[in-house]
Amino acid sequence: MIRPIRLLPAFLTVGGWTMLSRILGLARDVLMAALLGAGPVAQAFLIAFTLPNMFRRFFAEGAFNIAFVPMFAKRLEAGEDAAGFARDALSNLGAFLIVFTLVGIMAMPWLVLAMASGFHGDIRFELSVTHGRIAFPYIVFISLTALLSGVLNALGRFALAAAAPILMNLVMIAFLLIGYWTGGNIGLWQIWSVPVAGIAQLALVWWGVGRAGFPIRPVRPRLTPEMRRLAVVAAPAMLAGGVVQINLLVGRQVGSFFDGAVAWLSYADRLYQLPLGVVGLAIGVVLLPDLARRLRAGDTEGGRSAVNRASEFTLALTLPAALALMVIPVPIVAVLFQRGAFGPEDTAATALAVAIYGAGLPAFVLQKVISPVYYAREDTRTPFRYAVHAMLVNAGVALGLAPFIGFAAAALGTTVAGWVMLVQLWRGTRSFDGAAAIDTRLKRALPRIALSCLVMGAVLLAGAAWLGEALATDYLRYGALALLVGLGAASYGAAVLATGAIRGADIRAALRRRT
Repeated sequence: MIRPIRLLPAFLTVGGWTMLSRILGLARDVLMAALLGAGPVAQAFLIAFTLPNMFRRFFAEGAFNIAFVPMFAKRLEAGEDAAGFARDALSNLGAFLIVFTLVGIMAMPWLVLAMASGFHGDIRFELSVTHGRIAFPYIVFISLTALLSGVLNALGRFALAAAAPILMNLVMIAFLLIGYWTGGNIGLWQIWSVPVAGIAQLALVWWGVGRAGFPIRPVRPRLTPEMRRLAVVAAPAMLAGGVVQINLLVGRQVGSFFDGAVAWLSYADRLYQLPLGVVGLAIGVVLLPDLARRLRAGDTEGGRSAVNRASEFTLALTLPAALALMVIPVPIVAVLFQRGAFGPEDTAATALAVAIYGAGLPAFVLQKVISPVYYAREDTRTPFRYAVHAMLVNAGVALGLAPFIGFAAAALGTTVAGWVMLVQLWRGTRSFDGAAAIDTRLKRALPRIALSCLVMGAVLLAGAAWLGEALATDYLRYGALALLVGLGAASYGAAVLATGAIRGADIRAALRRRT
């Protein structure tokens, strides 16, 4: 008998740990901005760190886990050899990644040019190659971490997997501070923190899987029928992951031709990734194994309800965050980043990118809600086709508008492509018996959430004008930004209660029952 995941409590668990991780990540970037600004060392680190993360999303969190988690969850539900399946998957992925890492280290100059050809001929290129070779082995550790995290998530043990990224940020912050306090090469200290953080994360989740009763040890890689099936399912998702990374490459390439833009876009990315990671990642992590197990049990109506409730809660949290990023980006960026090597010009450029990314935030989050509808059915081909269409849109906007609006074209391309991808995903679910069809409760909540956001937006605009002088004054600006955010949150909370957008009784019931 299926025992589905309690959706809201699991979401709050993942969201809570992810929130802490993202706050630490923001603290790491604030520290890096103060020590390195948007200069050559910062830009070289960001390119070098992006490379293993790009391939990690391509292989592990993208293709492999999208295919692996539903297949593992279904075997777990059916009482089949889920542990053996996980061991084979870990061994095959690990062997492949070791070979891939060695090739990547040798090909690093070409990888850097593929990521940021605007660096060619200046100090940023040599720094990026050196840093890239140090950071690239991270892909092995973090990809295996992602696979073992998928095992924990399918077992309903979300906390440890969600907490693992906290180790990465703590290690990176510690290395930055050590480099600063010892008067050493801060850039080198920072880049060496990357593989060390990867080892720490892998050790944590490996221990957690053993504690959960699924001790997984590497075995000799072998291409069993199950691994062949996994590869068949993963291949389209891998191609889709490649398309997503091409979007990233387009953005980095556009930014590399504008001095400082790689750093501006990265700092802006950190800000919009905070709500995206907390809400979108959390709900996607929880929803995928839940939908896969419901599908195995034939619970179509329960799956549809889970998607609608996930949409309702994510929009209630994401829409106000998106509007805040669009309405008050300058105060947010100035207070968080403007100090030391990060000046007013950097603030203005980063704030522009933040506002553009904010406009796409609801689309990015809802993709995390709707994509599991496909992946739970082991359908990775359809999202791939949609991703190709979105990639073409992104490239057209970013490359076509860069000569006219500069580096902001990279952010705009990402946002427009996000909405195009969402529309395609939602329309495509009609072939799955309306698996993502909007139910009556969600139709009722959406306009009320939108109205509440408009109330909050008006309060934020008025509050920013009222606190303008304090926001620009050292020592006062931190409290002023906290007050401004508090006013926005309070006004939104009051509005959702007044409009009935979110009812307290619904939340309490969701926390009590096993949905």
